[in-house]
Amino acid sequence: MPRDLSHTSTNESGEEETSSISKDISEGFETASEGDDDKETENDGKEQHEKQQKEEGSEEQNLSPREDNYGDALNDEELKQRALAQANDAKLLGNMLFKDEHYEDALSKYEIALQVSSETPLFTELRSICHSNRAICYLKLGNYEETIKECTKALEPNPAYIKALVRRAEAYEKLERFEEAITDMKKILELDPSNDQARRAIVRLEPLAREKMEKMKEEMIGKLKDMGNSLLGRFGMSIDNFKAVKDPNTGSYSISFQR
Repeated sequence: MPRDLSHTSTNESGEEETSSISKDISEGFETASEGDDDKETENDGKEQHEKQQKEEGSEEQNLSPREDNYGDALNDEELKQRALAQANDAKLLGNMLFKDEHYEDALSKYEIALQVSSETPLFTELRSICHSNRAICYLKLGNYEETIKECTKALEPNPAYIKALVRRAEAYEKLERFEEAITDMKKILELDPSNDQARRAIVRLEPLAREKMEKMKEEMIGKLKDMGNSLLGRFGMSIDNFKAVKDPNTGSYSISFQR
């Protein structure tokens, strides 16, 4: 039971005066309503704190994917650099094998370098070199069609690759595709006007190209003549019954029939 702290005092008139000390003391403590307000304030503080923690957690979650993406990007770059190193090692082994005239084995090493490397700008130069090196291996092996294919692949990213042009021209010449060989040699002269090898090759190849063209014309005329004779033979005639006469004034031809 609480003690009653009230006491009586006598004022100047002698009358007893009740002084409520309990009231004075009670004013120094919280009332029921004040306690509720403080509890609400405390609850509001907790809710605000929990909300802040959730927001911070959300921010951390939002940051995590970016950090993961950055890590993935680093890993991708590391993988590319590792692949580039492996491709270079394979290419160097291929070069050593080529010098020892092990052309088939060299082809395999260059192929490994191409498989390891991807078709991205980082590997463009390496891939072009490997295709050109495969071309010279095929050229040594006498496989001229594959030489042309590999040179063409080497030239796709780098049309000014002179070594690839030279090797393809050599393969064209071996296959008696002289006009195409001349085209590649002329391209070399455009890129390097001081290239005497290309100039000499053009001088040598042009007569061969003309000779082949004349031969092709004769073969075509022969085939057409045979075809005409087979048709005209049904009517007792042949191509020999027809003669082309050139008009010296106009340069045109007229066909005359002779029995």
